[in-house]
Amino acid sequence: MDKSIIKRVPLFSSLPSTEIDLLAAELKERRYPAKTILFREGEHGDKFYIVLDGQIEVLKAMDSTSERLLALRGPGEFIGEMSLLNRDGLRTASARVHSQSRLLELTRANFDDLLARKPTIAYEMLRVLSARLQEAHNESIRELKEKNRKLAEAYESLKAAQEQIIQKEILERELMQAREIQESMLPRVLPPFDGFDIGVRMLPARMVGGDFFDVMLLDEDHLGLVIGDVSGKGVPAALFMALTRSLLRAEASLNAPPARVLGRVNHLLLEMNARGLFVTILYGILKRTTGEFDYVRAGHELPLVWDRRGEIVPTEKTAGQPLGLFNQPVLEPQRLTMPKGGTLLLFTDGVTEACSPQGDFFDDTGLESAAQALLSLPAQALCDALMRSLEDFQGEGSQDDDITVMAVKSIA
Repeated sequence: MDKSIIKRVPLFSSLPSTEIDLLAAELKERRYPAKTILFREGEHGDKFYIVLDGQIEVLKAMDSTSERLLALRGPGEFIGEMSLLNRDGLRTASARVHSQSRLLELTRANFDDLLARKPTIAYEMLRVLSARLQEAHNESIRELKEKNRKLAEAYESLKAAQEQIIQKEILERELMQAREIQESMLPRVLPPFDGFDIGVRMLPARMVGGDFFDVMLLDEDHLGLVIGDVSGKGVPAALFMALTRSLLRAEASLNAPPARVLGRVNHLLLEMNARGLFVTILYGILKRTTGEFDYVRAGHELPLVWDRRGEIVPTEKTAGQPLGLFNQPVLEPQRLTMPKGGTLLLFTDGVTEACSPQGDFFDDTGLESAAQALLSLPAQALCDALMRSLEDFQGEGSQDDDITVMAVKSIA
């Protein structure tokens, strides 16, 4: 082969002309396309290569998920020498052609003969190997530092995530306790009221909610009925709900007319309402002997009434403004008389605004139709069945608002 090519290789540049002539006669030039595997890690090696043109990849764990590029060897550099220097002759890494390359191939016999004739060439190889070892050492240190940095970051992220999980668990426990407290504030057992059957069902949209209800036996002939809906959801609404219900219970115990009770509650709420929340309420007093229901709507939904035949009894839409917003809210008293064998239904707007997966609302028509089909049931069974109808209507969709229904049936 061309002796000038051998002379340009740094490893051989100091050799005399006689040695160059011998190498020119012994060495073989090889050409390899990209992606060619020259040798694999762990194989026995009996030759090494000097790069004339192109680039060769030196790899650890080739063709595995842990594959790592150790170096790219270019013109003038050599690869595969470790198998000739190691006693066991094993390859310590793999070599793959990165771009089309031209190589000089030295067999073990060529290498041994060259070292026997010119031992000093071993110093040149050791100098290169020492530089490579230093380079590998520095790269290992850089990689270790980078891994330590990433581990430190991962550790901090893990600590932050763990703290978030702990805080989330604490919050969930506190919310569960808040729900238990909220449920304990609402009547667990409704007081019996001769001649009437009463049922209630409530389903918060979140762990705690802003809907509430109450059934208060004012005396043996009068029963107070309350249903309310605080603006917003979650803990703030639940706290405002608890405050409103406590105030209303205290005022209702004085046996004042509904309009006066709600007016007084509104006055007290304005003094304690720093967040600007408000509440809609329907509060009424049912008279046992006559079936008369005197009520006031503070911005709340109209009650629904059916007679014993299941026909809707019209109710007048009176004015009424929510509590907690105005100094003197409009609160117009209203009266309806429960038909013998009839049904009164009170509810929050979470019922009519329940949404199907297709985006349709349950609305007033849906409520009237669903409830009418259930009028033959006892009051509590009616409320439970109506809630199931709502859940079926919502399907897999989310519940966006608290839902409460209260049924009062006149026993003929």
